[in-house]
Amino acid sequence: MTADGAYQAIIDKNLYEFHANNPAHVVRSQIRRHCEGLDFLSAAPTKHFKLVGENRYWPLDQPSRSKRTPIRKKVARRAPARSKGPMANSFKELQFLYGRYIAELKKKIINDLKRLSPAAFEVFAKRLLDVYGFHEMKVTQVSGDGGIDGYGKLKVGLAYLNVAFQCKRWSKGNVQRPEVDKFRGAIQGDFEQGLFFTTTSFSEGAIEVSIKRGAVPIVLVDGEAIVDLMIERNFGVQVESLSIPSYALDLAFDLPTNE
Repeated sequence: MTADGAYQAIIDKNLYEFHANNPAHVVRSQIRRHCEGLDFLSAAPTKHFKLVGENRYWPLDQPSRSKRTPIRKKVARRAPARSKGPMANSFKELQFLYGRYIAELKKKIINDLKRLSPAAFEVFAKRLLDVYGFHEMKVTQVSGDGGIDGYGKLKVGLAYLNVAFQCKRWSKGNVQRPEVDKFRGAIQGDFEQGLFFTTTSFSEGAIEVSIKRGAVPIVLVDGEAIVDLMIERNFGVQVESLSIPSYALDLAFDLPTNE
């Protein structure tokens, strides 16, 4: 039967309760993923169906496993099979280039953050917390801040937590445990949470004492985490959309008809 017919049979026999917005599309996608001769990039290696004619599927007597070789079987008279090799290789190359681009982008952002002045990095951290959802964030005066570079509030449920942050705009080395202990001592009693930003990294000792029973928790945010937050919130980065079509010619014949 067709994919739409399979979906209707599932509904008529009450075989499965769907919670998707477009359940017919879910059925169609899963049948295609497990269909012999349709070895697109996201297809499943185990096959349970075969394509008959232009838009009908037939269950296999026994499941088979795709070897991911170029497709030689003729799928339909008007939808000839294609060799998957060149497209698959091109797509993998795109994925590789994307991964390399993201790595280079992160490296550049971190290097540029390391070139900021300490005061500018404090303002940057404050604005990053603003876009992340913190409230009333302020940067303290450069002198006499007592180890606190900024403070504000974070809403948790119905309540607000008083939070403080400290910044270490370093170009090398890592933040050691004494720095975390010193920051915790500065905020103990006045704040319920601390955030420690650095453009480098944290030592194992610093990580171990960041969360201690009975003490103010300190959230450690190193250079890589800072860039991840920037990308997540589109802060200091600009997202470019690139639409990449994938092969699905069989769907051109898998449409409901009145015939």
